[in-house]
Amino acid sequence: MNGLWLVAQREIRTRIRTKSYLISLAVSAILVAALAFLPRVLGGDDTYDVGVVGQAPPPAAQLAYSRLPDEAAARKAVVDGDVDAALINGDKVLADGELDQRLGLILESVHRDAQISAAGLTITPLTVESVGADARYQGVRTGIATLIVMVLFFLLIYSSMFVAMGVVEEKGSRIVEILLTSVRPWQLLGGKIVGLGALGLVNLVVVIVAGLAASSATGFTADFPPGMGGIVVSAVVWFVLGYAFFSALAAAFGSLVSRQEELNTVLTPMTMLMMFTYLTAYFAAVEPAGTVARVLSFVPPFSSMVMPVRTAAVDVPLVEILVAGVLMVVAVVAVLLGAARVYRRAVLRTGARVKLGEVVR
Repeated sequence: MNGLWLVAQREIRTRIRTKSYLISLAVSAILVAALAFLPRVLGGDDTYDVGVVGQAPPPAAQLAYSRLPDEAAARKAVVDGDVDAALINGDKVLADGELDQRLGLILESVHRDAQISAAGLTITPLTVESVGADARYQGVRTGIATLIVMVLFFLLIYSSMFVAMGVVEEKGSRIVEILLTSVRPWQLLGGKIVGLGALGLVNLVVVIVAGLAASSATGFTADFPPGMGGIVVSAVVWFVLGYAFFSALAAAFGSLVSRQEELNTVLTPMTMLMMFTYLTAYFAAVEPAGTVARVLSFVPPFSSMVMPVRTAAVDVPLVEILVAGVLMVVAVVAVLLGAARVYRRAVLRTGARVKLGEVVR
């Protein structure tokens, strides 16, 4: 195992100092933070400025009142755009053109409450008890699930491609022949997967921290559904499982060629599988309770993206998560064993592309 850790440390030290990795880390954090700020920027201010002449109406959360001396001043303030509307003596509203529909409803509600209070009546609010899923969070959960799909797909394909490129680079330059005099093939392969996986995990953590920090700064954390910590942990765990699966495939396919120019062609089956997994997960974010999403959340490697998306979008029974996790672990072990076998037999065969069927046989 010492050889594996030595290789992993070498991969981490080599990659973490490259400009490409540092730039990708910064870009990922900035993009996720920007997504958290975007609704606030596009949505504008939710508070309306209302000029008041005469007695001020009862306070309302969406209204900010400004005292005006008379109706003439109120008309000027509305036309100049200093206020969104003006309330005259509690029973007349001035607006520049057509009154905003939402503002009109709020002012109507405030006016009604003022009349009820003046009549000495007390309105007892309805008691609301939720007996099913809380629909308040459904839109937020769908948005989080969609974001998880994009982040997982980007990090999985990015990290797996680095594994494949590293294998081809070492094989093409024949450095692998020197390395294999000191470590075993499975140690070299395992160290590369672990080292680059650690860097991918760092990238994921940075993205999560940036997203949570930006959400806290914009006040969106108040809209987060219950169990947000479980959603974050689920994304991290499933990323590790998905990365182990796809990086093993990438290493196996990468060991078949000796030139970077041939890499995209040999990786086509893996990239197609990842694209299909991504599309399935994206569909699951929209229809998390559908039959397709439920079935494929148990099928490796689709479960590596579909299950964390379902966990974010809806409440998934713990037993389903555990069963999907066990099946994914079994698939990861099988792929790692097969990839180690292909890597051991193909990595020292330079020159023309090695056929997968020939190596397996």
